[in-house]
Amino acid sequence: MKYGCIGEKLGHSFSREIHEKLAGYSYELLELPAQELEAFMRRAPFSAVNVTIPYKQAVIPYLDALSPQAEAIGAVNTIVNRNGKLYGYNTDFLGMRALLRRAGIVLRGKKVLILGSGGTSRTARAVAAELGAKEILTVSRQGRGGITYEQARTLHHDAQMIINTTPCGMYPHIQDTPLDLNDFPHLEGVADAIYNPLRTHLIQTARLKGIPAAGGLYMLVAQAAYAAEYFTGEKIPQARVEKVYRELFESKENIVLTGMPGAGK
Repeated sequence: MKYGCIGEKLGHSFSREIHEKLAGYSYELLELPAQELEAFMRRAPFSAVNVTIPYKQAVIPYLDALSPQAEAIGAVNTIVNRNGKLYGYNTDFLGMRALLRRAGIVLRGKKVLILGSGGTSRTARAVAAELGAKEILTVSRQGRGGITYEQARTLHHDAQMIINTTPCGMYPHIQDTPLDLNDFPHLEGVADAIYNPLRTHLIQTARLKGIPAAGGLYMLVAQAAYAAEYFTGEKIPQARVEKVYRELFESKENIVLTGMPGAGK
């Protein structure tokens, strides 16, 4: 395998379609059982691979170096094999940053609520910090390492930005929403990492209120473009990223997808 993606379940992955459209190379999907990960990483039979759930942390001990973002977040989604040395990167960070910028969502000087406490939440925290957020609060049901949803509603209703990294609102539970936007009258932007459906109930509600809002599909395409640049060493034109995103969006817009982000990218 020259280029591809490793993960436990990749049956609904968009990655092959995205990478082949972005960069024109052949891209393989390899479903790898957990007991085979160590042998695969020690052999490293690839030029470069993407890594998805549940191996973004598990691959780190086998790598020779990490990018600053990957080290800070504690997760890797892109590995490049350079003469037998394995280098790990986190293009989810770059993809989320690109999503926010494209949507015109400004975090500098703002109070940001990040919903969820998993790996994507850590990515969102790192992005918010880099983009100059004044205050960053992680919101989860138990409040571990942050605050609860009730505390967010009652004590932090002055939040200006919300980033959802939970699966709440994902297909098939498309009417679910992690919180009530009416409780946050000062909102200036909403982002959702979910890309199935393309517009979650949270995103639709924000737009009806006139709040800039964006779903996760652009993040998915942008992170793939950054990964392709690491793979090949060649810049992917922004116009091509936009074209692939638009084609994918239009092809999925009227289709009910049965996969979920946790099933692999």
